[in-house]
Amino acid sequence: MAVVEKRDLPGGAVCTRDDLVPGFRFDVGSSVHIMIHLTPVVAELELAREGLEYIEMDPWAYYPVDGTGEGISFYRDVERTCASIARFSPRDAEAYRRYVERWAELNEGVFETFLAPPSPGRLFGTILKRNLFRPKSRRLWSSLDTARQLMAPYGEVIRETFESEPLRTAMLWLSAQSGPAPAEVASGDMFGWNAMIHRSGAKRAKGGSGALSTALVKCLQRHGGEIFLEHPVEKVGRDGSGWRVEAAGRSFETEKVVAACHLKTFFTEMLEEGPADLRDRIGKARIGNGFGMVVRHAVEELPMYGSKVQNGKQPREYHSAMQLLCRDGGMLDSSYHDYLAGRPPAQPSVVAMTFSSIDPTLAPAGKHTLFTWAQYHSYELRNGEHWDAIREREADKLYELVCQYAPNMRGKMIGRYIQTPLDLERDLGLLRGNVMHFEMSLDQMFMFRPLPEISCYRAPLKNLYLTGASTHPGGGVFGASGRNTAKVILGWRGSR
Repeated sequence: MAVVEKRDLPGGAVCTRDDLVPGFRFDVGSSVHIMIHLTPVVAELELAREGLEYIEMDPWAYYPVDGTGEGISFYRDVERTCASIARFSPRDAEAYRRYVERWAELNEGVFETFLAPPSPGRLFGTILKRNLFRPKSRRLWSSLDTARQLMAPYGEVIRETFESEPLRTAMLWLSAQSGPAPAEVASGDMFGWNAMIHRSGAKRAKGGSGALSTALVKCLQRHGGEIFLEHPVEKVGRDGSGWRVEAAGRSFETEKVVAACHLKTFFTEMLEEGPADLRDRIGKARIGNGFGMVVRHAVEELPMYGSKVQNGKQPREYHSAMQLLCRDGGMLDSSYHDYLAGRPPAQPSVVAMTFSSIDPTLAPAGKHTLFTWAQYHSYELRNGEHWDAIREREADKLYELVCQYAPNMRGKMIGRYIQTPLDLERDLGLLRGNVMHFEMSLDQMFMFRPLPEISCYRAPLKNLYLTGASTHPGGGVFGASGRNTAKVILGWRGSR
């Protein structure tokens, strides 16, 4: 068994580097691990045996209410979360409790479908089994209102569920993280699935996101496998009854091939003599025009929200969380309208992450990391500008928003690493800067991802298999696609 990897570190977008700013460890892809903890992957592969250690993020999200010095903390414990919400709206605290009960139960069924190859029967059968026939939820699933909310834009579902603007905005920005905009039809569960975080928690891999990939490599090697870094794949073709993979001037002969890269790249650039119609169709699958950009900062201290006098030498509880910097829904709408127009957002919203506060291995003593993720950023600009020319200017916008919320951060930057949509494509193979590979809209999910005829991890060529974010259930640090593909190869049956 062999893995061939283009880059000098394993893991693709689950990777951590220590050579970008001296003394600091920066993730260059994912940072927060949520969905993998809703799967059995970590336990089944015994990754703790390989040194993988997770740190709980609790609270896992924090929404600072601009100008108040206070905010909403989202804890793993629902009651603690509701108590935080009640300071702004007692009615919304009750509404949030009902939201978690309703949507978490519904999404248990959805997540069960993520752990098996997709099919209409499995999708609807699993949801019915886990919801319709439970006494508590029989009324829920039979309700036409639930079906309506699933098919509605998540922005509208949030507005009808909550009444306070702080909670509405926090949930809008959280729900936007998978990509679809708040007004997209049939996106209601982009809002609903956040309830599952109260079940799984959100976690950080100690030492950086790439610690997960390091553990997976050790697991591979423990089972006799090899990994070849700096071996970009050039060609994949038939070799008699088997396959031949050519990478960095080396030829690998194998019985089976599993393509884990972006599937548009695989079918249009790597695969020799593949079906022409399939190559054409996947070449037209919707990638979108970018998604977001990220800037990794090395900083002197941590952001202190709502105060002009405190320094950030000592961590606060909220520093474990994804810090949701978005003043209101209009700010998010403005960024999306700029995205549609093909120009950089004038007012980007930011998710700030300060994981050195809970993992001191990431920064020198007394220093910290500050990661900022922002949406929406067009890969293909239509205003005459180019990302390489404006990257510093656009990165400044993200840091400036942090400083507006936390004035103590002015002048506290030591260094930074910028990843524009173009950088994400060049460095990580994320075409057009879309971290989810293909857009995560309903017509490209489940048995439609990436195309119906290859949605079950098999290409229409013997012993050619597919996996990764291009396939069901999509992007994110999940592991479900790889596990499902392994089950297909091994001939497992059933959903578990």
